[in-house]
Amino acid sequence: MTTLLIVIIALALIFDYINGFHDAANSIATVVSTKVLTPFQAVVWAAFFNFVAFFIFKDHGVANTIAKTVHEADITLEVILAGLIAAIAWNLLTWWFGIPSSSSHTLIGGFAGAAIAHAGFDAIEAGTIAKIASFIVLAPLLGMLMAFIISLWFLNSFRKSIFPKIFSILVMVVTVYYVSLSFETKMTKILGFNNIEVTDQGLAVQEILNKTPAKAMGLNKGDIILAVDGKSLEDSNELDQILASHRHGDQITFSLLQSGKLKEVATTFQPRFETNYMNYISHGENVKWLIIGFIVISIALFSLFLSMMNYTQSEAWFKRMQLVSSAAFSIGHGGNDSQKVMGIITVALIAGNQISSFEEMPNWVPLACYSFIALGTMSGGWKIIKTMGTRITKVTPFEGVAAETAGALTLFLTEMLKIPVSTTHTITGSIIGVGATKRLSAVRWGVTINLLWAWILTIPVSAMIAGLIYMIISAF
Repeated sequence: MTTLLIVIIALALIFDYINGFHDAANSIATVVSTKVLTPFQAVVWAAFFNFVAFFIFKDHGVANTIAKTVHEADITLEVILAGLIAAIAWNLLTWWFGIPSSSSHTLIGGFAGAAIAHAGFDAIEAGTIAKIASFIVLAPLLGMLMAFIISLWFLNSFRKSIFPKIFSILVMVVTVYYVSLSFETKMTKILGFNNIEVTDQGLAVQEILNKTPAKAMGLNKGDIILAVDGKSLEDSNELDQILASHRHGDQITFSLLQSGKLKEVATTFQPRFETNYMNYISHGENVKWLIIGFIVISIALFSLFLSMMNYTQSEAWFKRMQLVSSAAFSIGHGGNDSQKVMGIITVALIAGNQISSFEEMPNWVPLACYSFIALGTMSGGWKIIKTMGTRITKVTPFEGVAAETAGALTLFLTEMLKIPVSTTHTITGSIIGVGATKRLSAVRWGVTINLLWAWILTIPVSAMIAGLIYMIISAF
C-alpha cells in the first residue's frame, strides 16, 4: 500500500469524523432543544445508533452509487485526494459559520470537480450525478411532506373523534400488508446473489454481494450456473427452490462456467443461520422494512391513545417517543453518510491496485467508517444544533417526534433506493414541515433561504475548490 493511498484513507476517515460532528445536530438538535436529553447524553445516544447502522446496512448500495459517480478509467489517487481536501475544507468552513450544509454533496461535488479537472466533463457519470442532484430537492420535500402529514395526524388524534382512530388503524393494516409484501424470501437474494439473468448457456451471476454465503460457497460475479446437484436450471425460480430445500450443513454441488471453463464446485451449504426463518429475518433489506414498519406502527398505536391524555401526560409520552425517533434518525444518518466514505475508500483501493472491484471491499472499510462517524458524533456540533433546533422554528417534543420520524423514514427509503441524500437537507425539510402546520409564518423563512443558498452552492463550490486543488497537485 503506497504512502499516497494511506494518506487518502486517513483523509477519508477524517472527513467521516468531521461528518459526524458536522451532522450531529441533525439527529440530536430536537431532543436537546426540547430538553429530553442533555447535550452530552444526546451525542452519546446518537453516536451509539450511528454505529448500530453497521449491523443493518449490509448491501452498501449507497457506497456503490458514490463509487460510480466518476467513470472508473478516469479515477486516480490524485483525483480522490483533491476531492477529499476540498470536501474537508468546505465542511469545516460551513461548520465554523454554523451553516447546515450537506457533507454528502460536498463529497460528491469534490470528487466530480477533481475528475472534471483531470479528464473533462466526460469523466463523470451524468446519469448518476443527475439522480443524486434531483434528491437535493426531493429529499427535503419528502421529509417536509411526511412531517406535515404526521403533525396533522397527531393534532387530529387529540380530538375525541372516531375518524382519527379509524385512520390510525388503516395505517397499521396498510403498513403490515406492505411490509409483508416487500419482505424478501427468495433464497438467492438471502444468500447474496443480487442479480441473476437467464442466458442461452445458463444462469449468469451479474452481481454478487461481498462477504455473503454465496461468496463463501465459492461463487463469483460472472459465473454461469449450469446445474445444481446435477439438475439443470431453466430460471432463477428453480434455483430458489433448490436452495430453499437445502439445510445448513448440507452438501451442495454447483456446475459452473467460469471464464469459459467448466468447473464443479462441491461445497457446504452455509447460510448465516440454520433455519430459513432466521435467515429471512436477518436479511439486510428485511431488517430495514421491519424498522420502517416498527416506526409507523409505533406512531399509529401512540396516536390511538392521544385523545385519552391530558397535556402533561401527552408531553411526557412525546418525550419518550423522541428517544425512539431520534434513535431511528441516527441509524439512518449512520447508514447513509458512512457509506459515502466507504465508496470513496473502496474507489481509492481499486485505483491503488489493492482490489479489483467494488465487490472485494475489505471488512475493515465499513467497520472503520461506522466507527469514525460515531466518534465524530460524540464530538458534537453545537453551533449547528442551535440553528437546527431553534432558529428555523421553535420545536416542542410533539414536533420533534414528527420531524425525526419523517426524517428517519426518508433516509431509510432513499437508502433502499441506493440514493445518497443529505441528512441535513432531510431533517431541515422535516422541521420546516412541522413548523408549517402552525402557520407558514412560524417558519423563519429568512434563515431557511440562507440555508437553501448554502445547499445550492455546496456542489459547485466544492467542485471548483477540488478542481483548483487538483491542478495544484498536478503541477508538482
